[in-house]
Amino acid sequence: MTREEFEELVAEALDRIPPELTRLMDNVAVFVEDEPPADDPELLGLYEGTPLTDRGEWYAGVLPDRITIYRNPTLRMCESREDVVAETEITVVHEIAHHFGIDDDRLHALGYG
Repeated sequence: MTREEFEELVAEALDRIPPELTRLMDNVAVFVEDEPPADDPELLGLYEGTPLTDRGEWYAGVLPDRITIYRNPTLRMCESREDVVAETEITVVHEIAHHFGIDDDRLHALGYG
C-alpha cells in the first residue's frame, strides 16, 4: 500500500469520528510517518501532548498536540487490505482517545488496545 493510500485511510478514519467529538478536539494535528522511533519499531501510533483533561489556565500559546500514525508497522502486522483498514481505524481512535485523556488500560477494556 502506498503512502498516499495509507494517508487516505487515516483521513477516512478521522472522518468516521462523530462530529460531536471532533468539535471538542482542540489544538491537535494528525500526521502519517513511515516508521516509528527506533526504540519501538512495532509502534502503530503515538500521541504527544497535553490531554484535554490536564489542561488548565496555564494552557495557552503552546504548539499543537501531535498524533502520529505509523504506516510500515501497520502494514507488517496486517495480512489484507481489510485488516489495514480496521487496524488503522483502531489506531486513530486509540490516539484520539489519549487526546481526550483516556489511558491505555481503559482503551484496552473498550477493545481499542
